[in-house]
Amino acid sequence: MKITDAFLGEHGVFYAQFSHLEQVVPQLAALALVKAQAALLTAALETHAHLEEELLFSALAPHLGQGGPLAVMRIEHEQIEGGLAQLPGLTELVSAQQLLLQVVQIARGHFAKEEQVLYPMAHQALGEE
Repeated sequence: MKITDAFLGEHGVFYAQFSHLEQVVPQLAALALVKAQAALLTAALETHAHLEEELLFSALAPHLGQGGPLAVMRIEHEQIEGGLAQLPGLTELVSAQQLLLQVVQIARGHFAKEEQVLYPMAHQALGEE
């Protein structure tokens, strides 16, 4: 199994979580519930991003350099992590809902770039290993 196959499997789980969040977050009437949903997403995404950076990005860097696609991926990881890090400090329900849904949209776009651009580059640069 290729590492990108494992990441794609995780993406499938995240897509289900994203869809769930997009449905329920606008309906949540308590700030604590929005923050709880954000905490669950944070825990999962942090692990996923860490594994990508340690296993995939570090292997691709000698082939692609630190700029280009890898720089974009790292910037988006920072945007996602930064948005999620802001959520615990928010005091208004609507702001928390909007930020969490914004993070979901950034993550969806990020996953699409990985699937359409980065993973094919990885297959070409790294081979079946």
